[in-house]
Amino acid sequence: MKVEKVTATDAALNLIEKLKNRHGPLMFHQSGGCCDGSSPMCFPEGDFKVGSSDDVYLGDIGGMPFYISKDQYEYWEHTQLIIDVVDGRGGMFSLEGPEGKRFLTRSRVYSEEERKALQEEIAQS
Repeated sequence: MKVEKVTATDAALNLIEKLKNRHGPLMFHQSGGCCDGSSPMCFPEGDFKVGSSDDVYLGDIGGMPFYISKDQYEYWEHTQLIIDVVDGRGGMFSLEGPEGKRFLTRSRVYSEEERKALQEEIAQS
């Protein structure tokens, strides 16, 4: 069983496609607070420096990589992140800001079966 650590709603995937067509390849980083709250941030690929020991790659949404800081991942590792879109202004550094939409992170706790599958995946790596 393959467990996705991050997924996206259809609305988020549609916005990702629109942004990709306008800006080229993208990347996401789950913000940990600071300037833009706890919103997932969308950047042109390579515009956000990802640290190999400071950031965790969760997977792809809409074919674009999604990262989270290691410290924040430790808080959220028991949940699947679900990236959605709502009306409103996004983070000032995130590409969706001018669209009148913003990405939003929802989450759900993994089932026992999913949790075991993730533990097996970690043990094998």
